[in-house]
Amino acid sequence: MITLYGIKNCDTVKKTRKWLDTHGIDYQYHDFREDGLDPEAVTAWIEELGWQNLLNRRSTSWKALDEQARMTMDEVHAHKVILSHPTLIKRPLLDTGQQRFVGFSAANYAKIFNLRTL
Repeated sequence: MITLYGIKNCDTVKKTRKWLDTHGIDYQYHDFREDGLDPEAVTAWIEELGWQNLLNRRSTSWKALDEQARMTMDEVHAHKVILSHPTLIKRPLLDTGQQRFVGFSAANYAKIFNLRTL
């Protein structure tokens, strides 16, 4: 089962959902805010993607963290911070069931789903 993680008011998540719908990709949507986060899933994401790739350091949530927290961020702290502030996760997060990807690019998604583009 393919799962797309994000928040419903994120423009990139909206664009991604539209792309998936347009290309007939069956997926389940999981809203970080409404559906919460599984600590074990966050651990797996950090292990697979690396906390540096998982955290959106351009987000207002990142900028709202105090400077000390940002400067001393590591895998353990990232896990704790993500669970308390899920909007720190780079969106969207796509879980194909075999691999995870963050961010959206139509070209990358076409490769992920082996679709030809014009």
